[in-house]
Amino acid sequence: MTALLDKHRLAEKGVDRVLWLLLPGAVFVLLLFVYPFLYGLQLSFQPKGGGNPLQNYITFFTDDYLTETVWITLGLGLPAALINVLASIPIAFRTRGRFRGKRTLTTVLVVPITLGTVLTAEGLLAFFGPAGWFNRIWQALGADEPAKLTHNYWGVLFSLVITGFPFAFLLTSSYLSGIDPTLEQAAATLGASRRQRFRTITLPLLAPGLAVTFCLSFVLAFSVFPSAVMVGDPAGETHVMAIAAYETALRDNDFALGSAIAMLMALVMFVVVGVVLAWRTTLYRGATGGKG
Repeated sequence: MTALLDKHRLAEKGVDRVLWLLLPGAVFVLLLFVYPFLYGLQLSFQPKGGGNPLQNYITFFTDDYLTETVWITLGLGLPAALINVLASIPIAFRTRGRFRGKRTLTTVLVVPITLGTVLTAEGLLAFFGPAGWFNRIWQALGADEPAKLTHNYWGVLFSLVITGFPFAFLLTSSYLSGIDPTLEQAAATLGASRRQRFRTITLPLLAPGLAVTFCLSFVLAFSVFPSAVMVGDPAGETHVMAIAAYETALRDNDFALGSAIAMLMALVMFVVVGVVLAWRTTLYRGATGGKG
């Protein structure tokens, strides 16, 4: 009886007791995300040698080797996210209906999630390495030397596509399932071809969801670290920001500069995600006729 009265009083005050279930999640986010971020932010303004609070950021932008990591990381993250999103569209579109073997095919497409980055990198080394199966076939066909597909940019890009595609595929499939199929059926009765239905109905409704999928795929690819070391060139063309932060903090024992690099990583990700989400808002308004 007392519990019912307490619930009634809370309801009168506009407080839903179900909201208390959010408390553990809020504490989790606070301890594992907010606090580390704020700690790293304030540490980035405490240079190892003292002096100007902005010295770590000045050091980063005046050191060409460090500044170049921004463009190297973007050069990996943006293409990987774009490839994953574009590849997921036709595959998700073809697998959205019911057909025999759908579960098996879906399982095969999402298996790379279970492999992890390290195991994927090892597989790439075994298959695309100088003595791997690909190069054995390549040289058997008459090539003079093995193709260089590992320990460079391409090895890391392959790894990011393999590990990132399942997420893009699952997200795209979920967005496709939310589109009412009767819209396409109505267009078909009016004489619209399959291509016209996809271009004028499905794609505009799917585009806002694709923007979110791109953002998540980009964040996943932008934080690349293990594959950049194992199948890339960590001191050269795949010297990404995560590696720079790691080396600065643990090799050079300069945690303040490492924190500054991590903050800049977050800033670049926020900028890219912000631009894409702003574009998503425009797409959403266009798809809904400016309502909402």
